[in-house]
Amino acid sequence: MVLCITHSNDFYTIDLVQQHLEKMGVPSFRLNTDEFATGYKFRYTIRQYELQGNGQTITDAQISAVWYRKLWNMKIPADLDPAYQPVFTREYQTYRDLFFNVLQRVPWMNPMHTDHAVCNDKLQQLRMAYAVGLPVPASIFTNDPAVIRDFFTHCKGEVVMKLHHALSKSMKGDGPFFPTTRLTAEGLEHLSGLAYCPMIFQEYIPKAYELRIAYVDGVCFAGKIPHEEAATPTDWRAGTTLQWQPYVLPEPVQQKIHQLMKNLGLVFGALDMIRHTNGDYVFLEVNPQGEWGMLQKYLGYPIAETIAEKLITRIKNG
Repeated sequence: MVLCITHSNDFYTIDLVQQHLEKMGVPSFRLNTDEFATGYKFRYTIRQYELQGNGQTITDAQISAVWYRKLWNMKIPADLDPAYQPVFTREYQTYRDLFFNVLQRVPWMNPMHTDHAVCNDKLQQLRMAYAVGLPVPASIFTNDPAVIRDFFTHCKGEVVMKLHHALSKSMKGDGPFFPTTRLTAEGLEHLSGLAYCPMIFQEYIPKAYELRIAYVDGVCFAGKIPHEEAATPTDWRAGTTLQWQPYVLPEPVQQKIHQLMKNLGLVFGALDMIRHTNGDYVFLEVNPQGEWGMLQKYLGYPIAETIAEKLITRIKNG
């Protein structure tokens, strides 16, 4: 059995993976982490961890692999006194994590600790990408306006800025959103807010097009955003209608991505890259929990099937 860790608002991708697992004769159990405290019952002893929900009852011994897709904050009952909410959250998180801890004996896609470590350190991502031979943009993480003014001059006024973390986890893209934005000369006069929210500043990369790459245990599925769409918004996520195109990465680039993911300890990740007008493939970042449903939906890539099959292979290989 494969444990699928996600949340109650997840759709499409989670369904496709579970359907293919079922087709391959491997059952799965969906754990909506935001509902762990309100939608599941558990019973733990020194011999067995038991979880009940979705009309199923499973034990830790039945689980042979974990697909870690998303981890969301737990819902708190509306009638719970606010004074008790910290205790409620802390205790339920503890029992959730006890369940996860006992599953460290089985293969994970991705291991949770590694997933979080990579997601929380984009500077290390850039270092490691550069180390395997992938070009990266000049970057500064700072809260110092004076440093940014110098960086702006060094980059000849070609600078973008972005947050380290997304404001929203919504797959629909309808939550709070701060896209990657060009920094203008006028904007240099309004950097005092960095004291409240430090940001990432990078040299602007002239783009022929942008790429979103779903990496699944050694396999790359790449989608291209055409020049006329990619060149307008600085961040492709800010576009309203995108016409994804299939794309095949050169083998040397795929090999560097594979080495990067291996060095990061990731089995899965969604990578953002820019094809520079000079021909370089410039690495921006990898999101261990990044979205890929649009690549499967619009390009017909068998990403869900590959996830399921790779999980089964890891089960067989122990």
